[in-house]
Amino acid sequence: MSSEKIKLHGFNNLTKSLSFSLYDISWARSEAHRYEYAKYIDHHYNANRLTDILYQVVEMIGANVLNIARQDYDPQGASVTILMSEAPTPSLPPPKPATESVVAHLDKSHICVHTYPENHPQNGISTFRADIEVSTCGIISPLKVLNFLIHSFDSDVVTVDYRVRGFTRDVSGIKHYIDHEIRSIQDYLSADIHQLYDMIDVNIEQENIFHTKMVLKDFELTHYLFGSGINEMGETEIAEAKSGLQREIQEIFYARNIS
Repeated sequence: MSSEKIKLHGFNNLTKSLSFSLYDISWARSEAHRYEYAKYIDHHYNANRLTDILYQVVEMIGANVLNIARQDYDPQGASVTILMSEAPTPSLPPPKPATESVVAHLDKSHICVHTYPENHPQNGISTFRADIEVSTCGIISPLKVLNFLIHSFDSDVVTVDYRVRGFTRDVSGIKHYIDHEIRSIQDYLSADIHQLYDMIDVNIEQENIFHTKMVLKDFELTHYLFGSGINEMGETEIAEAKSGLQREIQEIFYARNIS
């Protein structure tokens, strides 16, 4: 793909979508710890904080907010959706509206996040997932926010999807199904993220579909303990916690239950 700009017949109609699933996994040994973990996640990743993160994403890709919709849920979870445009808008909504429900929109693009906290019904595993999608049209590229979003969440497993859909037409009438070079999502990740994670690609390049799975390289039990320290655990519980956590991580990474 040439690095020279393509002279288009009209608006760039390509849609570029970047989607994340980010997983934080913890060992909460008691019912009280699991309740505290849920409250911690609910506070740390509430709609206000998620809105602040998405506002930074909008600024990084050079877009303008048209409208924001956000909501916290009872007992757990939050959602934020922002609609964006490439061109400046006459007036922007305040970054922290007073109402509990807010809506944000872009005329050519959108960005959204949803959170999903949950607990294993029989052991101490607690898992938090955040799903994020940045979808843009025109010259706005979502790839530049990859590293920022991964750093914004304390994630043990990350799955990333990038897809370019549709086509745009040049002045000679030829359709272009992608307007930039890409071999792998990994090429857009920073060196420090490469140092932290092992990665696997599952790409269909001829369809402009790119998928990367990421899992932390190092397993340190103390990183996963919530509400208690390793000194409070006996050898049997330590072994159970390690086994349960490693199994949970592998199952999420490979999207398969391990028997």
